[in-house]
Amino acid sequence: MNGPLKDTSPPAQVDRLDRRFSIAPMMEYTDRHARYFLRLISRRALLYTEMITAEAVIHGDRQRLLAFSPAEHPIALQLGGSDPERMARAAEIGQDFGYDEININVGCPSDRVQSGRFGACLMAEPELVAECITAMRAATNLPITVKSRIGIDDRDDYEFLRYFVDTAAAAGCHSFAIHARKAILAGLSPKQNREVPPLDYDRVYRLKADHPDLEIIINGGIDSLAQCQSHLQHVDGTMLGRAAYQAPYLLAGVDQILFSDTGPRPSRVELARAMLPYIAEQMGLGVRLNAITRHMLGLYHGQPGARAWRRHISEHSYRPGADGGLLEAALAQMHGQPALSAS
Repeated sequence: MNGPLKDTSPPAQVDRLDRRFSIAPMMEYTDRHARYFLRLISRRALLYTEMITAEAVIHGDRQRLLAFSPAEHPIALQLGGSDPERMARAAEIGQDFGYDEININVGCPSDRVQSGRFGACLMAEPELVAECITAMRAATNLPITVKSRIGIDDRDDYEFLRYFVDTAAAAGCHSFAIHARKAILAGLSPKQNREVPPLDYDRVYRLKADHPDLEIIINGGIDSLAQCQSHLQHVDGTMLGRAAYQAPYLLAGVDQILFSDTGPRPSRVELARAMLPYIAEQMGLGVRLNAITRHMLGLYHGQPGARAWRRHISEHSYRPGADGGLLEAALAQMHGQPALSAS
């Protein structure tokens, strides 16, 4: 399969984002409260929103869908859609809200996403993806990036992946996050699509070797910073998903290990207490406590007492009158210390 000619004109965007390490967009997980918490742990990780459809951005409650704290930068907006005009308009709105990058979802395998003609099924329509990229680049100065799989169903050979990437690159996309599994579009659930198809990291490495001018970020099955370091010998960046969410303190070493930053790592106690002003502010705006604390359940993952931490927060965050003092009480249980005021 012959790829199209590369676009040699300079991109309209100025892309200064460092994608050495990022947290994958995850539906029902990477909302603004999760991102605020994760940002406290790592200053350097690139954060992504949940996927938001272009239609929702254009016609929905933008403040609810798109608003975020300035502390979350750098942050990328992931869009789902396949209509170039609507994707361009949604990208423009994302730029107006202050996002640092617009990412196109070409990796989600769910039936609902497929029925909307976006997600992983778009790998079969690289020319349409290219049209979206062209329209979005014309509408915004932000970098337009793509997150995809290595293939779909029986279309999973290397040439299929390469043609898709070449076509998107010719339209001006220069950064690709590749989940190193193919997507099975019929017969597997989204959860199974994260586990059943085998990982093929070598295919992503080959893609980078064949495209030294493109930025290639690898995703899928990575659950330690040591693995990130290993992958960075072959690609430009690593993207963690559920491992970073389920064990968020993993991020405490990101800045020092992957970015060579100096400075102490925050402790788990410091991170929990750093959330107290945010919790008070958000609850003052009408946000439910559990909408925030549910993202903190994994803070003590792998540590003695982790189950008690999760149970205390889960059982008490729904109770009338619960506030940030809940975290202090949970910390007191964990460390045998008197609880401090949540004020």
